[in-house]
Amino acid sequence: MKKNGQVVAGRRAGGVPTVSYRPTPGRPPGLEILDLAGLAARADERERPLTVPARPSFHLVVAMRSGRLECSVDFTAYSMGAGDWLWVWPGQVLRFPDGPGEGDATVLVFPTGFPDAATAALIQNGEHIPYRLITPGKARQTALLRLLDALAEEHADLSGLPLEAYVETLGNLLSVILIRLVHLADPRRQPPSGGNEPFHLFRQAVEEGFDRTHRVEDYAAQLGYSPRTLTRATRAVLGCGAKRYIDNRVLLEAKRLLIHTSLPPAAISARIGFAYPTVFSAFFRQHTGMTPTGFRSLTKR
Repeated sequence: MKKNGQVVAGRRAGGVPTVSYRPTPGRPPGLEILDLAGLAARADERERPLTVPARPSFHLVVAMRSGRLECSVDFTAYSMGAGDWLWVWPGQVLRFPDGPGEGDATVLVFPTGFPDAATAALIQNGEHIPYRLITPGKARQTALLRLLDALAEEHADLSGLPLEAYVETLGNLLSVILIRLVHLADPRRQPPSGGNEPFHLFRQAVEEGFDRTHRVEDYAAQLGYSPRTLTRATRAVLGCGAKRYIDNRVLLEAKRLLIHTSLPPAAISARIGFAYPTVFSAFFRQHTGMTPTGFRSLTKR
């Protein structure tokens, strides 16, 4: 426990279940291409139907070709129609309240690290873009669908190339799609530079440790940077300081657990690193103007 009594050892087990990435037997890991029925079948195999909230540990991109699809990512509901693209990043809470529906969509599923490190560097800030739904203009949509069709064709031709060349081809085609989607989601965002490494290490450390400590100083000591360096690096990427980033991550997790589980606020408090429920309640009220119980009641009406 920290000296101020605010943070305890992490207790993140339970809560919203995580869905791990599993490649299709007989196929190399890296990319799965499904339709909505196939996505629903995969979910049913794991006894986690699409109607139940879950956290994919992988990326999931849905490209709607026709029809409609209702879904929610964290606390935002989306009604997807033809031409819409939705990108769900690992760790977000995803739910399809009506199941797969009747729409026609292509679903791309791939783990972190695929396609390659160069693409990861170009898209890594995309997870902080607030809007997940992307609707390209007509010309860009046509180009994206051509790429998507080419990707699906290559994906289906498993024996057409040596394995290494096959995986490389899929990765290159997917890279173009992902880079385009990040740019369409936020055209003003600049590509990351080497100077952002402190932030990305900090982001990873916070993701792994926000249920243990909420102090910038602890992450700075862990990573070998000064608190000021982490604050500068975070502000350069997101426009906010390091402490605000930590608080936002803790608040996000609190909201996820309040909305998507029936855990009492006291249990949620412990899971996200508060020693006392009263401290958690004060934190939540400070950032939202509501108590945890009030927030849960309002969002579940």
